[in-house]
Amino acid sequence: MRLRQNLVIAIVFVGVGAATPVASQEFWQADGVEQMREDYIPVSLPEGFSVQLTALEGPVFADPHGKTLYRWPLRGLRNGDLGDRKDQASNCTDKVTTTNTGLMSPYPGGYELPELDKRPSCAEVWPPVLASEDAELVGKWTTIARDDGSLQWAFDGYPLYTSVLDNKPGDVYGGTKKRASGDSPAVRTPVGPEANVPPSFSVAVVNSGRLLVNFEGYSIYAWDNDDVNKSNCVASCLDDWTPVLAPATAQAQGEWTINERSPGIGQWAYRGQPLYTYVADESYRSFLGSDVPGWNNVYTQRMPAPPAEFTVQEGNVGLVLADAQGRTIYTYICGDDASDQLACDHPGATQAYRFAICGRGDPDRCLKTWPYVLASIGAKGNAAWTVMAIDPKTGHHAAENQADALNVWAYRGRPVFTFAGDKKPGDAEGDHWGEFNGYRNGFLAFWLRDDFFNNAG
Repeated sequence: MRLRQNLVIAIVFVGVGAATPVASQEFWQADGVEQMREDYIPVSLPEGFSVQLTALEGPVFADPHGKTLYRWPLRGLRNGDLGDRKDQASNCTDKVTTTNTGLMSPYPGGYELPELDKRPSCAEVWPPVLASEDAELVGKWTTIARDDGSLQWAFDGYPLYTSVLDNKPGDVYGGTKKRASGDSPAVRTPVGPEANVPPSFSVAVVNSGRLLVNFEGYSIYAWDNDDVNKSNCVASCLDDWTPVLAPATAQAQGEWTINERSPGIGQWAYRGQPLYTYVADESYRSFLGSDVPGWNNVYTQRMPAPPAEFTVQEGNVGLVLADAQGRTIYTYICGDDASDQLACDHPGATQAYRFAICGRGDPDRCLKTWPYVLASIGAKGNAAWTVMAIDPKTGHHAAENQADALNVWAYRGRPVFTFAGDKKPGDAEGDHWGEFNGYRNGFLAFWLRDDFFNNAG
């Protein structure tokens, strides 16, 4: 299938330093290959702040140290809501929470949280971005007083934080702009400038990158048989593909041009590629059109490539990322039900939740049921995929030179796993394993696409 190549052969990003607005058609070099990066609409920034062009989340705002900025938008849970309210003081404080809230049924509030002797406060995990008394406010950048009287930077009314999981400029391990499931925790999201796309377009975050969609959310496609800034899709081609027309008042700018299909009728083109929607698409953010030879989804930016030894397998509901033996790759998701909604899905957090889900509290059983994906000797990662040493007994980072440490693959700073219940390539029997379909505490298969469930063989 053509799509299999389109999704897996992504381009590895190099490190990116502090950024200024991207000029039209600018790119960076990655392993000798030119990789386009997403353009954005410049905005005013406080002194010392910058825009970082990240490999995982496109352009994001960063503090004077280059660390990505996040916000904690209010999110409705099953029995209430948590997060920060716009134009109000931060709900992420220095107080260590000790019990769950009961906002995610069926667990009533008041249960003591695990490992309280090691549990950090919200502000330790999400340091507030503090402002001085004489900080100059610009544009949507304001300050909000914290409970202790200090001032915290806010953007568009939401208090801002950095993440202890980010170590260098360009890291975005604290959260994602990808839309969360209804059963997910009240997660933090990176903050950044708007993508520089015309009003009739938007950018959707999917596992394979930053996907270009129209204002309704339907995928945008390009055709290999078109010429640069010239559409060759005519006659019967138009039965299946609808050109994305530009309003009469639209103006070409930067990476966006307008091609004349007929007198007075213009078609949008992005990076020289005339743009279309697919008549057969029935769902948002679809990849169905990429199954047609010569047609491809359009991205503003692709995700870094998975490890070279990984494969793609076709299961009964889609294409899934797999290890060298064809075993489906799973990510682990965990957020506790405390008032600060701290993540518990990375090696620096408590492993009590994962051990309960994967082995009824037994680490050895977890290793058998949900084994880590081991990295080969000398394996090299990128911004998305890294190798980390894990203590197999605790699930935490291994000590330096620890004899029984496991070198495992991690996606966005979190180890990935396979499932003992999968018997053949393409099996994904562990998908949605855990609480609330795996979105609150559990395992999710690394689907590259699952949009052809109804016509799978």
